[in-house]
Amino acid sequence: MSVSEGQCPGVSRRTVLRGAAVTAGAALLGGAADLGGAPGALASTAPRVYTRSEWGARSAKAGAQVLAKGPDRIVVHHTATSNSTDYSASHAAALSRSIQRFHMDTNGWSDIGQQLTVSRGGYIMEGRNRTLPAIRDGGHVVGAHTADHNSHAIGIESEGTYTSSAPTDKLLESLIATCAWLCAVYGLNPAQAIVGHRDYNVTTCPGDGLYKLLPELRSGTSARLRSLGLRVAQRAEDVPAAHLPGFPAVPQGERVVLFHHGPAVGDLD
Repeated sequence: MSVSEGQCPGVSRRTVLRGAAVTAGAALLGGAADLGGAPGALASTAPRVYTRSEWGARSAKAGAQVLAKGPDRIVVHHTATSNSTDYSASHAAALSRSIQRFHMDTNGWSDIGQQLTVSRGGYIMEGRNRTLPAIRDGGHVVGAHTADHNSHAIGIESEGTYTSSAPTDKLLESLIATCAWLCAVYGLNPAQAIVGHRDYNVTTCPGDGLYKLLPELRSGTSARLRSLGLRVAQRAEDVPAAHLPGFPAVPQGERVVLFHHGPAVGDLD
């Protein structure tokens, strides 16, 4: 596969998703520490995340709402933008500024909607204001990315449009690192927590090309947690039924519009 089709040089998808050997949902064994949502003790699991000031965010119109209880779902999206071959940090910063401008000036929102954005070059950007401090404290910033589920779901935007193509390996690598960090902080089981936007709302997001990789993303996240000496026990979830994915029908022939990838705010938000 060429670079333009989604691969970054020097990293194979097999290497990035080596965790596929770990069955999704299995306990991570071997003298590991149990995950229990202890953010202070798990700070070392955090990947490099560029702050809002680093990517040049505008001031939000209002401070984000912060809930004391962490999310129980990690929702993966695509940005519905071009599959750029500019893998630089400056491009990733410009993308975040563009998304924020659209969300604030076109949608009329108070700030950028998602909590985190991952570029095709693998750069991870803080999204909505107060996101990083909330994660460090084990709390949750309420965003605008998954209609009727923003109070319990944290959203990760993956740069690109994956209706048919696959994301870059660098993007996948950073998605794994980000999901492992969030699962560690919040005590989440990757097999249950990592979902796609289409699992909740009527949309094709995050595109067939990325959605079909979610099982491998869950396995890769589990493998990374194991490598960090952390264990997620296989257990039944203690979450309200309303928080569980409803898996609505995926629309056929949905037209992908720049920056728009399905319902982001609903009546329950």
